[in-house]
Amino acid sequence: MSVPDLFFSVGEPSGDLHAARVMQHLPASTRSSCRGFGGPQMAAQGCTIDYPLTQLAVVGFAEVLPKLREFVRVADMASDIFERWPPAGVVLVDFPGFNWHIAKRARQAGIPVLYYLPPQLWAWGGWRIKKMRKYVDHVLCALPIEYEWYAEHGMSCQYIGHPFFDSVAHQQLDAAFLRAWSAADDLLVAVLPGSRSREIRTIWPLQLEVIRELAARHRRVTFLVACLNQQHLDHCKSLLKPSDPSERIKFYANRTSEIIEVADCGLMKSGSVSLEMMARGTPSVVMYHVSRSTYEFARRVVHVGWMTLPNLIAGTTVMPEFLAVGKQCGPTIERTIAAMDRLLGDREERTLRKLELARLTRRFGQPGASARAAQAICQQFGIAHATALSTAPGLQTA
Repeated sequence: MSVPDLFFSVGEPSGDLHAARVMQHLPASTRSSCRGFGGPQMAAQGCTIDYPLTQLAVVGFAEVLPKLREFVRVADMASDIFERWPPAGVVLVDFPGFNWHIAKRARQAGIPVLYYLPPQLWAWGGWRIKKMRKYVDHVLCALPIEYEWYAEHGMSCQYIGHPFFDSVAHQQLDAAFLRAWSAADDLLVAVLPGSRSREIRTIWPLQLEVIRELAARHRRVTFLVACLNQQHLDHCKSLLKPSDPSERIKFYANRTSEIIEVADCGLMKSGSVSLEMMARGTPSVVMYHVSRSTYEFARRVVHVGWMTLPNLIAGTTVMPEFLAVGKQCGPTIERTIAAMDRLLGDREERTLRKLELARLTRRFGQPGASARAAQAICQQFGIAHATALSTAPGLQTA
């Protein structure tokens, strides 16, 4: 009997990486027979990419509309594949706006579906659970709150941990950079303005206001700004004024992990990188910004008390987070300054925060999620796997 094929549908660059890490742990014969929609990381693992879906990554309704016809064409391509070469199973990774359509077409073709890194229905849009039950057979959950919600709503699911911690564990850091900044006399603040250009345009000006005030209050502090690439770095640097303490604001591209590792504390935009802050034990304060219309909509549909992942995991505030709405940013800036001021001015406060993050990491931040995901996929689709499905501390199945 031939090795069953797996079809992956992955629409985000981060999902491409997570799917590729899962593939590394699949049996070699299964890995070589994988196909689907994804990106270069999956292709590097031997997956046949039927369409480079990560190139269509979009955020928000306005970005979807111009590409709607192409999304429909790609979904039709999946239907053709399912009819002509039906795989043993379909694995969806994040990207729910499009992947719902892939799940529906797989169901119509009688192909079982597993969702890895599923939509955050527990945070908002809980009514979509009906769609999940209808089209998805099994869910692999990255967060404990996610597992609890899906289990309570009758989904077959497993909590396997977050694959971001695999990335942290395997990250090779620049030793020269670490040595140079570890010897610094100043306190070091990691500043993370985000990875998307739109985020940087809204968050970096707010962070810069915070930096200016903190620099005036704390003379022995250096700010290390972690930019995704040179384009982002140039934009951030262009907003500095002649009066800014530029000698204490250092910009780097592609050094985010190194900056988090050496920093005494951090000022960041909300996002999955907060898990790296947690894993590396860097106490942080989080800022995020939404438009007034988004805020009014979110008030009615969002059902969680935090947006930052470590806070959601802990069920309490371990990283203070502050929301700016529309043009009303002054109060958010002031609250962020106050929270950062406490971290910079009180070593005991920093130590307590580090201990909280270390406790969370020991319980929820252990690597191995990618291997567990691969084992669960093989188990779900009847593929022989050399390793029995492991159960790490705190991991559960429903």
